Amino acid sequence: MSPESEPHDAGPIDAGPPAAGDGSHARWEAVLDALEASLDGDADDADEPWTEPTGLGPVPRDLVGRASRLLAAQRDRISAVEDARRITLDHLGALRAVDATRLPSGSVYLDASA
Repeated sequence: MSPESEPHDAGPIDAGPPAAGDGSHARWEAVLDALEASLDGDADDADEPWTEPTGLGPVPRDLVGRASRLLAAQRDRISAVEDARRITLDHLGALRAVDATRLPSGSVYLDASA
């Protein structure tokens, strides 16, 4: 396959140095800070659904490495959660199989009026 036809992962955009006074660099830093905090479990708004930030523009050149590391860490976390989910489902299946074969060994009803 030629490089043009190969599928690729759209990574962070290298936009060069931040423009003076446009504030996008500070907004990008704030977004990355919040995403890193949520990845570490330190976010205050963990119960709130995430929404994509708007109006950020391209990732500033000096933040591309940080954004790439965050993306890799998020992918690692997704993989770990999927593994834990798979293991949990296996365990639940085993428990259900054992419960399905178990016969009641004692009284099923209790006569509280006696």
